[in-house]
Amino acid sequence: MADTTQDVKKLSRSFARLVVLGAILVIGGVVGLIYTGVATLTSMLLFGWLLLIGGVVGLLNAVQWRKSNYFWLGVVVAALNIAAGVVVLRHPEGTAQTLTMFAALLFLTGGLFRLVGSVVVRGPQFGWTLVQGAFGLLLGILVLVDWPESSRYVLGVFFSLALLFDGLGLIAIGIGGRQVVSMVAEPENRPE
Repeated sequence: MADTTQDVKKLSRSFARLVVLGAILVIGGVVGLIYTGVATLTSMLLFGWLLLIGGVVGLLNAVQWRKSNYFWLGVVVAALNIAAGVVVLRHPEGTAQTLTMFAALLFLTGGLFRLVGSVVVRGPQFGWTLVQGAFGLLLGILVLVDWPESSRYVLGVFFSLALLFDGLGLIAIGIGGRQVVSMVAEPENRPE
């Protein structure tokens, strides 16, 4: 019985930690939405460091497995990651411009395919697919019309929105999890 009480308390604390982590992510997302330029630069620098560190780890892993048939493939992939990381860290603004252009083109092509597909197929979700396609097309056009200036804030907005919604999701999971634990726990084992 004491073990069950301890397990319930541990589980409840774990869900509380999810709520705290979610709140931190929400705060980061809101701050990023206020300072979109800083969020864009931060995301580019983080991306560059992740590429660089991943390349170094990949190179060390390739050296460790140097007698493998895939040694040279591992070295080449690691070298490309390191080179890309260096380029991103040295030119974060140019990287942001390139990735913004890529995102705009993805929105345009995705929106166009959804629009055409919804009109041609006319399936049960015709209206939603048509709206999704129009929204993607419009978003791509809006980003491209203001490019390269849009590259200063677009990626920061996307990064910040991702943080915000991930944080809200963690808060919801944490609160819901604590409620489930308190409903399932026996009355004498319920956490205070």
